[in-house]
Amino acid sequence: MEARMNLFENATTGKLFKHINAAGKVVTDSTLPTATAELVRLRASQINGCGFCTDMHTKDALAAGEDPQRLHMVAAWREAKVFTDAERAALELAEQGTRIADAAGGVTDEAWANAAKHFDEDQLGALVATIALINLYNRFNVIVQQPAGDYQPGMFG
Repeated sequence: MEARMNLFENATTGKLFKHINAAGKVVTDSTLPTATAELVRLRASQINGCGFCTDMHTKDALAAGEDPQRLHMVAAWREAKVFTDAERAALELAEQGTRIADAAGGVTDEAWANAAKHFDEDQLGALVATIALINLYNRFNVIVQQPAGDYQPGMFG
């Protein structure tokens, strides 16, 4: 399988990715726990059917020391005992923020309040940015049919 286009070599998308990646660095440098960010990225990617990002964030999480069992359970996080209350709140926010079209009201006040119990204002900002950015990346990759499976942790610097 080949991608419809190379997003990195295309003049327009290549320039755009440099700016998006710079924005992502702000999130990476935040106090939002890395494990939480990776779980959120993985769950949104699963929902959006982005094989490339699902592969990438599973491998990045493993490389960062994440427990494989937890990664296997992300799709069924509500029934899994392996996540903290804070991670559950982040996953709920990620699901609602990813499925905006499926929910007439978008993210519920309850989901927001639950996340706010576990994360400070800066972490909430980073969490919202993480959800928005992964949804952006998912859309690029799904639209161009970016193949999955070849990602190696750290390959994008």
